[in-house]
Amino acid sequence: MSRVCELTGKGPMVGNNVSHANNKTRRRFLPNLTEVTLGSDVLDRRFKLRISNAALRSVDHRGGLDAYLARAKDAELSPKALKIKRDIEKAQAAQA
Repeated sequence: MSRVCELTGKGPMVGNNVSHANNKTRRRFLPNLTEVTLGSDVLDRRFKLRISNAALRSVDHRGGLDAYLARAKDAELSPKALKIKRDIEKAQAAQA
């Protein structure tokens, strides 16, 4: 399973461990991923996603999963999140 956030596309970064003696060794900075269940108000369903904690804060800030996906760019979403976004758009079009 890749260590990539399904909503933001945030993945591992690389850098250096620097010791007190200024020795540098390569290391990876992994995103803080959490498996959460988010609910869609429009679809009246719940979805299990593996997202970073920063993305979870962004979802709360924007007012839920539906509002977050409406403003998210398609390029940074996972295929699973992109399918949820398309389903939400179809359901909103059917309601209007």
